[in-house]
Amino acid sequence: MDTHLLSIITFLPSFAAAILAIFLRGDDEAAQRNAKWLAMITTTATFVISLFVLFEFDPNDTGFQFLTEGEWLLGLSYRMGVDGISILFVMLTTFMMPLVILASWNVTTRVKEYMIAFLVLETLMLGVFMALDLVLFYVFFEAGLIPMFLIIGIWGGANRIYASFKFFLYTFLGSVLMLVAMVAMYADAGTTCIGGCDISLLNHTFGSETFSLMGFQIVGGLQTLLFLAFFASFAVKMPMWPVHTWLPDAHVQAPTAGSVVLAAILLKMGGYGFLRFSIPMFPVGSDVLAPLVLWMSAIAIVYTSLVALVQEDMKKLIAYSSVAHMGFVTMGIFAANQQGIDGAIFQMISHGFISGALFLCVGVIYDRMHTREIDAYGGLVNRMPVYALIFMLFTMANVGLPGTSGFVGEFLTLMATFQVNTWVAAVATTGVIFSAAYALWLYRRVVMGELIKESLKAITDMTPRERWTFAPLVVMTILLGVYPALVLDMIGPSVAALVENYASAVEAAQSLIQTAEAAN
Repeated sequence: MDTHLLSIITFLPSFAAAILAIFLRGDDEAAQRNAKWLAMITTTATFVISLFVLFEFDPNDTGFQFLTEGEWLLGLSYRMGVDGISILFVMLTTFMMPLVILASWNVTTRVKEYMIAFLVLETLMLGVFMALDLVLFYVFFEAGLIPMFLIIGIWGGANRIYASFKFFLYTFLGSVLMLVAMVAMYADAGTTCIGGCDISLLNHTFGSETFSLMGFQIVGGLQTLLFLAFFASFAVKMPMWPVHTWLPDAHVQAPTAGSVVLAAILLKMGGYGFLRFSIPMFPVGSDVLAPLVLWMSAIAIVYTSLVALVQEDMKKLIAYSSVAHMGFVTMGIFAANQQGIDGAIFQMISHGFISGALFLCVGVIYDRMHTREIDAYGGLVNRMPVYALIFMLFTMANVGLPGTSGFVGEFLTLMATFQVNTWVAAVATTGVIFSAAYALWLYRRVVMGELIKESLKAITDMTPRERWTFAPLVVMTILLGVYPALVLDMIGPSVAALVENYASAVEAAQSLIQTAEAAN
């Protein structure tokens, strides 16, 4: 299907941002209201248009659909499309952005610039999940740092400058290695990767015997080095242990909406990169280093869960929780079987809803009390029963309670890892216990007990706007928990094709090694 629908979805938010930048003048109440409504209408329209893509998408077709082709800057290829893996990340992005704008309705400082930053950020995030050209992907992937850097640095907390620069430097330096790898692929493989080689061709070339027969070292050679270069970029973006330290600072200092976007969407770019590049393009490198990645994931799950247990800042606790849950994602991806990758994708989609909702829960009481310290709260159930109920639902989902979406992804990734490495699965399973400990500890101290603090006795429950913000997240968390086939049926055929191609490439490489050894 040849259509420009994906381009419309991608660039519609930027078009609205341009209208705001050019035509909206002043910073009075009317101008602020107009900026908010234009951003809300645009993000909602983008979501509605993306539903047409979802409804017309054929999950049984494992290729890329809704292809858009052309040329852009310097004759480079402009190629966009979606498959069973990327379609859900596109939907997650368009679904979350109207809720992000709705959660930002109380913003009063430089509202026009604030909305422009989020609209441009939506375009760049959507571009990452749709780009089928390596250079185009890299441009979207890197450019997304700029609006998030500004969001943290301008509208963040007291230590926002430090957090924004740390976020930018960590993620940018990791991506420089990916750029070097792209240049090496062009120079040594003789492809046109820098000049318009699309990802579907790369998957075919580098994910098959062709790659092994092009003069590359199969094991311990260039493919493994290329894998490591891409891995560095995606590992920082996830983030994986031990390059995760930028995330807690960024979350703590970012405004509520910035934390929601960071947790719900931006972190997923790392996992998506592993699925789109590492596994299909560098199967031998992935296979060689998979045991290391599995153990790094298990360590991340346990270590960051223990660190979360001792946090006194609610946002920082949830940030470390996100690192732990991303450990299940990388573990499932590099188990490299159907259950593992299914579980990893499901976990990323589920985590987008749950973590976004948890940061919104923090934002609700922060707007009222202007503190995130856990000790400043207690007994909120007495004054905020609706808030206590919603916070409890997402706390249970974060723990992985059966019946919520958080259970399905963790269960699938643990089952898949158990088939590959029993010890890694056993260590990672302890993280489930630790997650229950820190999540329930947080909920008990903030919500339960007697309301004894004088400062809390006048606190009010959630407003209708706040309830409407949470309603879609509640629905999706429960719906995917009781009917996970909504996601699994959509991604199943594409994941099956990915796993089959990966296994075939690894088997072919091993066969070539055995042939070479026999010849010697």
